[in-house]
This record gives sequence, structure tokens and C-alpha cells, in this order.
Amino acid sequence: MELRTMRYFLAVAREENMTRAAELLHVTQPTLSKQLKALEDELGKKLFMRHSFSLQLTEEGILLRKRAEDLIKMADKITTEFLTLDDVLGGDVYFGLAESYQIRYLAAAIRRFKETYPDLHYHITSGDTEQVTEKLDKGIIDFAVLAQEPNTAKYHYLTFPNADLWGVVMPNDCLLAEKKPSV
Repeated sequence: MELRTMRYFLAVAREENMTRAAELLHVTQPTLSKQLKALEDELGKKLFMRHSFSLQLTEEGILLRKRAEDLIKMADKITTEFLTLDDVLGGDVYFGLAESYQIRYLAAAIRRFKETYPDLHYHITSGDTEQVTEKLDKGIIDFAVLAQEPNTAKYHYLTFPNADLWGVVMPNDCLLAEKKPSV
């Protein structure tokens, strides 16, 4: 399985059309079809359902798309890291953020850091804690911001100064609005 083939597969999955994907990839449609057929043969699974003018991913194709996206991100990150090895003041930092109001502290730190190191580039992915830690474990991201306690045996971590505040908002005439808070 080659990275080039994974890139071809992702382009076809995104475009849902072999001809458009071939144009974007600057290859002929027969070449692209042949590559994807070879990939299906190699994996022993059908990846696309073919319709008159479009393609749709099978369940196996959906699984491969997720894995291929991670693989391509990792390959691109490796390439970028090696291109910037000698660039101490620049490069790329990848963050994975679980949805939390506390990321404002990270945003402030990035803004200050950006003033000192303008050639440092930030890439941010969001998701729930499970998605973010999975990317951290695979090396796709460098840092994670979680909305819950991390596994202390597995990760080094810093705690943000505050915690998210959760509550219930309702109209004044709601029956629950008559209840006294029990906090």
C-alpha cells in the first residue's frame, strides 16, 4: 500500500467522482481506476459502490478513509518536521482540542508566542476527549486540551486555572425555574 494510492483513494472519496478526482490529481481516469482496483484487490474488499455518474463509499471504504486520513496527516507531518529541522524559530505545532471554554488560555498563550515566533504555525483540530487522545497517541497532534482528567499514568499534563461552568437555562415560566438550586 503506497501513500500515493492513499492520496488517490481520498481524492476519489472526497469528490465521489472518478473523472473529477483524476483532474484534481493530474492523472488520467484509467490510471486512477486501475490504482483503486489494485487497492481493492490488495485489501480484498470493495471500497466503492459505483453508480452511473458517482461513487459512494462502502462500509469498508469509510473505515479506510478514516485510516488513510490519519496516515496522510502523519506522513505530511513527518515531511514538514524534516523540512524544518534546522528552523528553530519556525515550524508547525499541532493541537487537538476537546470543546471547552478553557481553550481561551491556550489562545492567549498562542497569541503571545506568535509575536515572538512569527514563523511558528499552529494547526488546530477539535473533537471529544476520545478523538483527541487517539490522535495524540498516534502522534498526529503534539498537544491536547481535554475537558476531563487525563490518564496520569500515560500523560504529563498542566491544569488550567479554572473549570468549565455548566448549568441549565430555561424560561421563567418553566416548572423547573420554581425549584431552588441545591448547590
